[in-house]
Amino acid sequence: MHDTENTLRLERTASLDDTGTRLDQFWAGELAGQGISRERIKDWIVGGFAKIGGKACRKPGHRLEGDEKLALVPPAFSLKGSPGAEDGPLPVVFRDADLVAIEKPAGLATHPAPGKPDGTLVNRLLHHFPELLPEASGMEGERPGIVHRLDKDTTGLILVALHEAARLAVSKAFAARSVGKTYLAIVHGRPQSGQGDPDLGEIDLPMGRHPSMRTKMAVLPKGGRVARTSWRRLWTDRLGRASLVAVRLHTGRTHQIRVHLAHVGHPLVGDPVYGSAQHANWLARGGPLAGLAPRQMLHAFRLALRHPRSGAVLDLRSDPPEDFRALLCALEADCQRVVITGMPGSGKSALLRALARQPEAPATFSADASVAALYAPGGDGAVLIARSFGRELLDADGGVDRQRLLALLLEKPALRRELEGVVHPLVEHALREFWAAQAETPLAVAEVPLFLEAGWRSGQNSLADVLVGLRCPEDKRQGELRRSRGLDPEVLAAFDSWQWPAERKLAACDLVLDNDGGLEALDLRARELLDALAELRRKRSARFQAHLGGLLDAVAAEPMDLPEGAAREAEPDWDEDEA
Repeated sequence: MHDTENTLRLERTASLDDTGTRLDQFWAGELAGQGISRERIKDWIVGGFAKIGGKACRKPGHRLEGDEKLALVPPAFSLKGSPGAEDGPLPVVFRDADLVAIEKPAGLATHPAPGKPDGTLVNRLLHHFPELLPEASGMEGERPGIVHRLDKDTTGLILVALHEAARLAVSKAFAARSVGKTYLAIVHGRPQSGQGDPDLGEIDLPMGRHPSMRTKMAVLPKGGRVARTSWRRLWTDRLGRASLVAVRLHTGRTHQIRVHLAHVGHPLVGDPVYGSAQHANWLARGGPLAGLAPRQMLHAFRLALRHPRSGAVLDLRSDPPEDFRALLCALEADCQRVVITGMPGSGKSALLRALARQPEAPATFSADASVAALYAPGGDGAVLIARSFGRELLDADGGVDRQRLLALLLEKPALRRELEGVVHPLVEHALREFWAAQAETPLAVAEVPLFLEAGWRSGQNSLADVLVGLRCPEDKRQGELRRSRGLDPEVLAAFDSWQWPAERKLAACDLVLDNDGGLEALDLRARELLDALAELRRKRSARFQAHLGGLLDAVAAEPMDLPEGAAREAEPDWDEDEA
């Protein structure tokens, strides 16, 4: 901490050219190079620190006559209690003589506070920018140059004024709502506005201090200050767990984004204060996602304003940090759902077993095993089949007698469609439950013989990301594989007739494997399949990264309404802590 004092003493003689000039305007011109604002000079004059001809003048608007002896002896700068300078990383996005824009990392408070005199952004600023020191900038106190603030765990752009005149001008711009601010947030669920475009919404609800928990803010129907937030949904993960949202602030209340989004049911991921229930559920679910949100996922992405000196538009951008992007990538990289299909007797189950023998064996699902469970005594399939076709199709234990059922279908082929209408929804439900249970694993594989015939790969509702077809030579399929299953040729022919032709089936698949050898060859095919699937996952990740970059570019290109000219005089409408 500094504990010295600094006194500024100035004496000038007004020239005839200064005739008619206001006293505050004269001194503002003299001190322009020192970054001392005209407002501060006015305060000094009103306080009696300006003299004309040796006599105090307390009127900032006093007009000079020319040839007067002028003096300005402002009160001494008190540096006692000023923050100390500390070294530390400080990524700079923009810098000139008036302003600097910093990318604030997570975990760094903006300025000192009671009990926290150091380890803040201000301490680092004073190290990297000594012109912010009070004796150079004319700015006293614990917050030199700070015109807005971000929460300790919010990342992104923060603008700092390097001298008092710039601080005053930018503060006025914030007060006049002529600074454009866009944040990126990852929120729980999928927000929908319910009006017009469901991906666009506005929250116009007054805010203030929480009535019972004074450390929190809240939406207040009565007595709150105007608070307006608009948002646009950019992306939602396939399972609807979380969404990336672009948020634009039109006012700047403390914790405004966190409070408003929580109020409409979509708090920030990683925010235990305003989304305690959702945060607890997120952690309780476990898996890799649980450890990827150690803070509220909020990032100050874009800041646009007119430069206080030139009036030119200054449009700044800061892409999200690694932890923010890592969470998005983890959400996108949900389970790669792979389905193996093929003609009856082509070796699908054998391939599933070969995958299970691999060092990094994926979780597997068998439709045949699912049907067996459904047909077991007390199974839903047994109950529905007895209800639809008669109890004579059940065995003594109450399970489905599969031989009797097969004989009935061979005798009356038209009943097959009716049976599929009973069984397929049950298998589909079991498959969906399997995918849900594997949602956060990289890969899961299901063997489903009638996947295409059941219509489970239609458009956006597809139950597979990758469809793998297993091709087997007919002599092998009709020979050793048929005999290993104990099927008569007539029965295999009937099974074939219930499916798409082999050529059509394989043509609909993303990958085709050949089962034309023994078990060792099938193990090799399984290894090749896992390698091919890993490559598809890498490509999927690269596509998402490119898509995310395009989304951010689009947000950065959105027009900002920035009024021309100096900011109008306004009562401050910007709280200290805006996000």
